[in-house]
Amino acid sequence: MSNFVFLRPEWEPIHESARKAERLVNADPRASCFYARRALETAVSWLYKHDSALRLPYQDHLSALIHEPTFRQTVGDAVFNKARVIKDLGNLAVHSQRPVRQFDALTAAKELFHVCFWLAHTYSKGAKPAADLAFDLAAVPKPAPVAAVAPQTVDQLKRLEQELHERDEKLSALLADRTTLNAELARLREEVAVAKRANAATPDTHNYSEAETRDFFIDLLLKEAGWALDKPDDREYEVAGMANTASKGFVDYVLWGNDGKPLGLVEAKRTRRDARVGQQQAKLYGDCLEQQFGQRPVIFYSNGYEHWLWNDTSHPPRPVQGFYKKAELELLIQRRATRRRLADAPINEGIVERYYQTRAIRRISETFERDHQRKALVVMATGAGKTRTVIALCDLLMRCNWVKRVLFLADRVALVNQAVNAFKKHLPDSSPVNLVTDRDEEGRVFVSTYPTMMGLIDDAKDGQRRFGIGHFDLVVIDEAHRSVYQKYGAIFDYFDSLLVGLTATPKDE
Repeated sequence: MSNFVFLRPEWEPIHESARKAERLVNADPRASCFYARRALETAVSWLYKHDSALRLPYQDHLSALIHEPTFRQTVGDAVFNKARVIKDLGNLAVHSQRPVRQFDALTAAKELFHVCFWLAHTYSKGAKPAADLAFDLAAVPKPAPVAAVAPQTVDQLKRLEQELHERDEKLSALLADRTTLNAELARLREEVAVAKRANAATPDTHNYSEAETRDFFIDLLLKEAGWALDKPDDREYEVAGMANTASKGFVDYVLWGNDGKPLGLVEAKRTRRDARVGQQQAKLYGDCLEQQFGQRPVIFYSNGYEHWLWNDTSHPPRPVQGFYKKAELELLIQRRATRRRLADAPINEGIVERYYQTRAIRRISETFERDHQRKALVVMATGAGKTRTVIALCDLLMRCNWVKRVLFLADRVALVNQAVNAFKKHLPDSSPVNLVTDRDEEGRVFVSTYPTMMGLIDDAKDGQRRFGIGHFDLVVIDEAHRSVYQKYGAIFDYFDSLLVGLTATPKDE
């Protein structure tokens, strides 16, 4: 019997895809991950349609839907992170030529089981699955001696994905104006709300296997950043000089440079407690690696849900969304010796000449350099030259080796075009790229609308993201209003960068 049989009475479309994911774990792992993601998409779409607590985000694709704050608040961290794992494994299956392991497919099926259990426990109008229900490996079909059907290719799955999405109900059209929801949907929502309130009276004691998710998710995020983790020294690396009776320890992950020196380390705390409990242990591992190799690695510590970066030669720890790529870590370490003081460098008077523009640049520089803050807001009247001010700031930061790449975000294509032209005129060496029209170009300044960038964040080639969390050193938000952050805050949270907002609106707005 299938692990997902409890879905059939009320969620047959989800059950259908989940059953396929389970059935194909051993026979076709790539297709299994695809159907696990498909089942998740169907479940998430059902939630947005039937639970009025969820607010539809800027786009109705899966990544945007699960990162919407009201979704995370509704499902909780455990289910949210399981959804991320399923999404990423599904993306790997459809958009990468790299082999998909049976272990990956089994992980996706297990995580989907927990997500579906939560759905049924929370919203079922009939009988709920038993609290002690566990994923049964025996229910997963064993691999046949000879495959009856050849495994599906990436191209075949891409075509299937497109066909299914064309048939899907468009949430953005359905929920565009909640005041005009038809009577049938309003009735369904009320029924779901009643069931949800009734089910809330029964505590959810299900074992969601959070430790397994955390361990796998750290691996998945590292691999998305390009760390293959295929060498013995990548994990559980032994170091000497620890303050214990054996005078040794084992670093969970070491991220190595091409020269054999450590660029980073990851301390993975397998606990529900705050990830920061691993900070001191990670520092001691950093001390040992520095003593052995003569190079201090950048420190990461994580509990699988929360991740922290600590470049402890210059900055306090800060939360991040994942892990840096190799080139990004190399640049962080190189800047320890090559970054120059902003206060000592001249501002290019060929870009800005007004005293208040210069004063704004100096104040932002002080915020970054003296105060060790990473965010600044520039409030200037319309027509006062905000764009030229930020271009001169970019020039200063680039010359002092604080910034290599900049992302400039605007809410309209016309403003993107204006910004690209301004960078071409005043800072031509930055090779500005218009991501709306030239998504594959390379440069130092990238200009984009918010929706375009949200779509590109998930872009990956062979399982590695194009834009890692450290890809941009500075993100500029044009017209930085509260509503922009509410809709597109996932961009600013994703990139571990300096952040500058530009606005003509009073700062309390």
